[in-house]
Amino acid sequence: MVKEQKKQTLITDPTILDRYELIVGLEVHAQLLTKSKIFSTDATIFGQAPNTNISVVTLAHPGTLPKLNKKAVELAIKMGLACGCEISRYNIFDRKNYFYPDLPKGYQITQDKTPICKGGFIEVKTKEGSVSRIRLNRIHLEEDAGKSIHLEGGNESLIDLNRAGTALIEIVSEPDIRLSEEAYVYMTEIRRLVRYLEICDGNMEEGSMRCDANVSVRLKGEKKLGKKVEVKNMNSVRNVQRAIDYEFVRQVTLIENGENIVSETRTFDADTGKTYSMREKEEMNDYRYFPEPDLAPFVVTEEYLASIKAQMPPLPAELFEKFTKVYGLPEYDAGVLTDEKNIALYFEAICSKTKNYKAASNWLMGSVKYHLNKLEIDIADFPLKPERIVELIDLVDANRISFSIASSRLFNIMVENPEKTALALAEKHNLLQESDDNAILPIIEEVLAKYPDKVLAYQKGSKNLLGMFMGEVMQLGKGKIDPKKANELIRSALEKK
Repeated sequence: MVKEQKKQTLITDPTILDRYELIVGLEVHAQLLTKSKIFSTDATIFGQAPNTNISVVTLAHPGTLPKLNKKAVELAIKMGLACGCEISRYNIFDRKNYFYPDLPKGYQITQDKTPICKGGFIEVKTKEGSVSRIRLNRIHLEEDAGKSIHLEGGNESLIDLNRAGTALIEIVSEPDIRLSEEAYVYMTEIRRLVRYLEICDGNMEEGSMRCDANVSVRLKGEKKLGKKVEVKNMNSVRNVQRAIDYEFVRQVTLIENGENIVSETRTFDADTGKTYSMREKEEMNDYRYFPEPDLAPFVVTEEYLASIKAQMPPLPAELFEKFTKVYGLPEYDAGVLTDEKNIALYFEAICSKTKNYKAASNWLMGSVKYHLNKLEIDIADFPLKPERIVELIDLVDANRISFSIASSRLFNIMVENPEKTALALAEKHNLLQESDDNAILPIIEEVLAKYPDKVLAYQKGSKNLLGMFMGEVMQLGKGKIDPKKANELIRSALEKK
C-alpha cells in the first residue's frame, strides 16, 4: 500500500491548469460473448450463484491443462478488423505472474510478445466537432480473474470464481488522449463497436467491460512524458471521464506544490469523485512473463482470416457515411440512428421500401424511440415491422392523413394491431383526411359567415388572418381536412367575396 500524500486544496485557477497538458492512455477489458471460458468448458452465464461456473481447470487443480476456445480467437480478430489492426498470423500465449486471492493459478494466461491484433485506431469526434484518431498499441487475448467481494463493516473478503477464466480482449491505446471528453467518446465508440460486432454486451455496470486509465501531466511544450498513475476498474463511461478530470487537477496540484507524483495504482470512488491510492505500480519485470508451456502456438491462416472478414457486419462509421451521403440525413440524425446496431438496421429496412428517408428518420427518432423508451424494450421487440412504418409515411405523403393524426392516434392503434395495414386501420377509425372540394367548401363557408368583419379585414390587406381562418376550418373539420387543399379553397373563397 502506498502512503497517501497529505491532503491538499486542489488548484482551481484555470490560468495555472492551462499551463499543463493531460496525457492519457486507456486499457479497456471486454469480456467476449463465448458460451464457455477461454481455456475450459465452464459456462460464462452472468448472475449465477457464486462459484457454480467452475471446474478443476478453473480451480487450477494439479494435472489440469488449458485448451484454447476457438470462438474467442474469432471474436478478437473481428475487433481487430473493425479497428484497422494488423492481425498476427503466429500467436503464442504467455504467463503473467502475480498473486491475488481471486486468481487461482497464481498467474494469468495472456499474450505478451504476440498480441492477436497490432496497431489500428479508434476515431473520436467531440461535441465541438473536432475529430482525432486515437492510435491503438495492441489488442490481445487473455483470461479474466475472479471477483473479490468486500462486505461493508466486515474484516473478511468473499471470493467468487465464476468469472475466473472468462475470455477477455484487452484494448490498449497509445497515450494519445489529451482531453477527458476524448476519453469519454473513445470509450463510447468502443462500446458501440463491440455491440455492433456482437462480441461483448458492453455492460460496464455488470463488469463485462472495464477500463483502466493511465494518466500523467506535463507542462505544455515539454516532450518527455510525466510520471504515470493508473486508475483501475472504472465501471461507467462517465466515471472514466470524472476520474481523469480529478487526476489531472490532483497531479498539477502536486507539481505546483513541489511534491513528487508517485507511480502507483489508484481506485476511483464514484460517490466522492476522487481517486485513492491502492498500491505501488508494478513494473513489467515484476510479472516475470514467459511463454505458456501448456498451450501450443496457434496460427491464423489466410483462409480462416478471409472467412471472418466475410462475416463482418456493417460498422457504425460506414453506416454514418451512408446515411449522410446516400440518404442525405443531417449528421445529428445519422449519429442517433447509428448509435445502436438494431436501430440502424431497422432504418435500413425502411429505406429499402421508401425514398422519403428524412420521414423515416423522423418516425424512428420520434414516435418509435418514445415507444421503446416508455416500455424499456429493444427494437427487436417492437411489434411493427419496417413495412408498417413505410405505410405510415406513404399515407402522410399522399395527404391521406395528417402527420399530426398519424403520430398521435394512428401510430398507437397500429402498435396494438401490428398485423393490420395502416390504411385499413385509418379507414376503420375514420382517420383519413378529407380532400374532396364538395365536403370542405361547406365548412369554409360556415367559418367565413361566422367572421364577416375578419373577412372584410383580410380583403383590405390583413393577409395574416389566413392562419386564423385555417385554424377554425381545421377545428371544425376535427383535424381530418387536407390542410393543403383547405388553404387553397379558403384563399379562393376569400378572393371571391
